[in-house]
Amino acid sequence: MTKKENKHLYALVGKNISYSFSRGYFTEKFEKLDLKNHEYINFDIQSIHELPQKVKENKKQLKGMNVTIPYKLDVFNFLDRIDKKALKVGAVNTIKISKKGRLKGYNTDVYGFKKSLKPLLKKRHKKALILGTGGASKAVAYVLENLGIKYKYVSRTPKEKKEISYRDINKELLQSYTIIVNCTPLGTHPNVDNCPDIPYESLSDKHLLYDLIYNPSETTFLRKGKEQGSAIKNGLEMLELQAEKAWKIWNNR
Repeated sequence: MTKKENKHLYALVGKNISYSFSRGYFTEKFEKLDLKNHEYINFDIQSIHELPQKVKENKKQLKGMNVTIPYKLDVFNFLDRIDKKALKVGAVNTIKISKKGRLKGYNTDVYGFKKSLKPLLKKRHKKALILGTGGASKAVAYVLENLGIKYKYVSRTPKEKKEISYRDINKELLQSYTIIVNCTPLGTHPNVDNCPDIPYESLSDKHLLYDLIYNPSETTFLRKGKEQGSAIKNGLEMLELQAEKAWKIWNNR
């Protein structure tokens, strides 16, 4: 079968991404919209240095890409332009490819996280802990700052001033840090019993736990929070919102 010149190809750039949300989501979207010449595939690469070759191989059809773990930061060096917001966030998860083949990076995680978090916020939610320091955590921090919520990153190996270690999380700290956002992959299918190492027994109905993971829909992190009466939310709505935002960017003339 020869590749049609008018084919619109989109791809997810990541590592070990056979489980990917994006491919299933967009494939279903294209079917619903009867876009027969649209296809969404995975660029499952072991190193970000393989990206230029993938782009080159598909350059006639490739219109846009999503970027996932672990390349949201590394991809910067392979782009021609970066949107102002993505530059401020320090992470890119959406790439638009111009007619001339130029790559421009955007961040739609910010939009997805903010829109899905806001309805859950109460007056008491003034401080947050961000578990993990990867690309997704940058979008979370950007949104929290934007909403006037103070935050600290939690890392196994704290390096920056705004970072603390898991050992620093105790009952006292959790009394003021009432939002906890899991940006680590801990608890993702198939390792569903794993969860971040925090004192769950010190959580209460004052807390809001948000997990960027969506598979399983209730991670051990969320379940343990729910058992203490905390409000919980998984990452599915955020993913859907950021995907729709990416679709808009790709189709904006």
